[in-house]
Amino acid sequence: MARRHLADEPTSKLAIWARRIALFALAAAFLSVIVVRSGLLEIRPALATFGAALAFAVLGLLLAFAAFIVIWKDGRAGIGHAITAIAIGLALLAYPTYLGVLAYRLPWIYDITTDPIDPPRYEALARIRQRDANPIIYAGLSAAEQQREAYSDIEPLEADANPQAAYNAALGVITKRKWLIVDQRPPTAPRREGRIEAVVRTPIMGFRDDVVVRIRAEDDGARIDARSSSRYGKFDFGANAARIRSLLEDIEEAIGELKPEPAAPVPAKKAKGPQAKPKGGQAKAKDQPPARR
Repeated sequence: MARRHLADEPTSKLAIWARRIALFALAAAFLSVIVVRSGLLEIRPALATFGAALAFAVLGLLLAFAAFIVIWKDGRAGIGHAITAIAIGLALLAYPTYLGVLAYRLPWIYDITTDPIDPPRYEALARIRQRDANPIIYAGLSAAEQQREAYSDIEPLEADANPQAAYNAALGVITKRKWLIVDQRPPTAPRREGRIEAVVRTPIMGFRDDVVVRIRAEDDGARIDARSSSRYGKFDFGANAARIRSLLEDIEEAIGELKPEPAAPVPAKKAKGPQAKPKGGQAKAKDQPPARR
């Protein structure tokens, strides 16, 4: 009796359900991202939907591996269904797994600042935050100590520029990044500092994070402090520290590209009488006009 080909064998039901569940998980995850980015619903139900999508992705993986065993043992069809389920499941779980590794290695803080002693305050952003968002008051000494151990390079930027130039550079960088600016106040009298408050959206889920940049005058330039915090959640996966680090680097680069204004030429004084030429027929150095660069 000739053996039937694999294509004639019935398809494994485990493989069929594995692919169905994986596709459902993909649709649920995509829907949750759309809901968060559009702001149609509150963020917590959307996060619950995303968590459920990841759970279904795990279930799809388990069913796919079980289907492989059945296919190998009974010679059933459905290998393509199982491979599709595994590919979708791994794609959905790859980034959350990476975030889980970060959560194990990094401190559970969500508010990062270059000045833990006197952190820049949220003013305009404080009025638009929802009630269930994280507190706008800095967590204090405990958070500062954890930040120092994990992100020791987060420090104020001492700029060799006047406060207005530093403010313009910071505003230009934030505008170039297309952050939503909710308040901007230049460091003009009678204010003692310049401030920029903005809202940042995370790349994938579109979570809203809040940023404030403060510019104060120093004896030899300006000091730029920054603060970035997650609006929701008690852990930021290092995103706020990375944001401040790159922001200050770009501001420092922008300040370095500022061209100093050329000094106004000093008009030469007209001599009242005939001038005696120095010996040797050459003018003295102090009488020569400054060289143009």
